[in-house]
Amino acid sequence: MQAEKRIAAVTGAGTGIGQAAAVALARAGFSVALLGRRIDPLLETKEIIERAGGAAAAIPTDVSDEASVDASFAQIAHEFGRLDVLFNNAGRNAGAVPLDDYSLQFWNDVVATNLTGVFLCARAAWRQMKRQTPQGGRIINNGSISAHTPRPNTIAYTATKHAVLGITRSLALDGRPFNIACGQIDIGNAATSLTERMTSGVAQADGRIAPEPRVDVAHVANAIVQMASLPLEANILNMTIMASAMPFVGRG
Repeated sequence: MQAEKRIAAVTGAGTGIGQAAAVALARAGFSVALLGRRIDPLLETKEIIERAGGAAAAIPTDVSDEASVDASFAQIAHEFGRLDVLFNNAGRNAGAVPLDDYSLQFWNDVVATNLTGVFLCARAAWRQMKRQTPQGGRIINNGSISAHTPRPNTIAYTATKHAVLGITRSLALDGRPFNIACGQIDIGNAATSLTERMTSGVAQADGRIAPEPRVDVAHVANAIVQMASLPLEANILNMTIMASAMPFVGRG
């Protein structure tokens, strides 16, 4: 492997935004470590990348499990020697649930993936980026427009995404002495299987059920590549990319 080859890790790389981002990063010249819970989708992403002449490794990972995350990042260090970019993407959609119907287990499950998982992967990447030579790297957190404005009955999802924004800002500050940059991409209605339901209608703030427009996930992937490709002296702290006509601006 050539020393100048850039290395990216993508969590949740088997489907949706994670897969699109991993493929786009490989197309941009990165070797990509593909992290996710299920091996078969990771191997599918790996095959797409390798068919196009790129390099990828599929590494089964449970982002909510400390030992699993640490083992996966140790494998990245062993196979690739360094880590230049982490796209901290893995998360779960919690759906719309009235507060009085929330169980503690449901809350804990959402927090474990959407918040603790982001922390564990950021910590593992941070440790690698601090000790490698040359020092430094970039962490890109997948937030959501729900990091700023909630949908109805989404307290767990909204709380975790607001917390991710706090993680991003803390890492952006604390990373300065170590040449570690951190930014966040807030995505609205990328066209993936997770947002298919929006074409038939989702709850709005005024109580209506209404369909919402979606944006091609390729545009989201290209935006992630733009963030990942910046020199470390430049940083996109926050980027919002969304379907232009979706009800976010003016929501509520």
